Amino acid sequence: MARRWLEKLAPVLAAAALGAFVVWVLFPPRRQDALVVYCALDAEFAEPLLRRFERETGIPVVVRFDTEANKSLGLVQQIQREAGAPRCDLFWNNEWLGTAELGAQGLLLPYSGPNRERIPPRFRGPNGAWHGFAARLRVWIIHTGRAPDEAAQAELCSRLPLDARALDADLSRLAIARPMYGTTLTHYAVLWNQVGGDALQAWDAEARRRGLRILAGNATVKDAVADGICDAGWTDTDDFFSALDARKPVAMRPVMIGARTICIPNTVAVIRGTRRRAAAEALAAFLLSEQTEIELARAPSRQIPLGTVDESTLPPEVRALRAHVESSVPLGELLDARRACLEWLSREAAR
Repeated sequence: MARRWLEKLAPVLAAAALGAFVVWVLFPPRRQDALVVYCALDAEFAEPLLRRFERETGIPVVVRFDTEANKSLGLVQQIQREAGAPRCDLFWNNEWLGTAELGAQGLLLPYSGPNRERIPPRFRGPNGAWHGFAARLRVWIIHTGRAPDEAAQAELCSRLPLDARALDADLSRLAIARPMYGTTLTHYAVLWNQVGGDALQAWDAEARRRGLRILAGNATVKDAVADGICDAGWTDTDDFFSALDARKPVAMRPVMIGARTICIPNTVAVIRGTRRRAAAEALAAFLLSEQTEIELARAPSRQIPLGTVDESTLPPEVRALRAHVESSVPLGELLDARRACLEWLSREAAR
């Protein structure tokens, strides 16, 4: 009888354990003296750096990660909700427009400490409210079985012209992540700024009508293309390299808006209201260092240093990508486009 009872109870205990683990990941326990970091970069890349920071400084860190489904936007909104009583001391975002929005709302403190000067001015926020580092590019990921050569890959990438009236192909084997979140939201803000809101909304509606697949996130797009479910899609360089390292039949082409690429840096910002400003600034200096940028460049994600680094320390593929950073869309002109774009996408999601 006892054995039967335990067998019936086992699924309940397993579910409870899983629930407790999820709560621990999303709302980790914290020590009173710990530095609280909200981090939108994937844990597999951020954790080693944060633990090295702990070892080197003796400053304990508690980190809350975001989920793939609402990447970056969820933590931005959490910081906004907590503005009156901040729980977060430092925000490590994996993009920059959400961080810039927090800065515009007065929720960030200026940082003027070590290593900020090595970051080019175009990747710093007004008055030092945020700083960029370790970037990714928006790229097409292409299944080489469907497009084995340069001409075929270029043809695939030409199927999403910015003019909705030029959309005349079946798009059911192309994919993008949900544009309300993560780097696809930044991508849409760039498009909004390029062609205007009315044109982007018309383009989005027509692309969906023609079968464009809207998937949960960039990693899902990567998987769909890598596994041959889709021929091509928009993602970021880190996801492309993940597929390449897994020996998937994929190629990459930068997304081009006119003659410009879309470069999306990580950003670091100190939260206004923190009681651990010195510790937060120590972590900001650590993340903006040459050593951190080199580590992220040499990690599987191959993130692109923005500051000066010893080029010989970088993988060849990262050195090749640095040229695309120089030709990227300027960051400072996109915040209004992000707001308008997010308002539109939120209305659409509520329908």
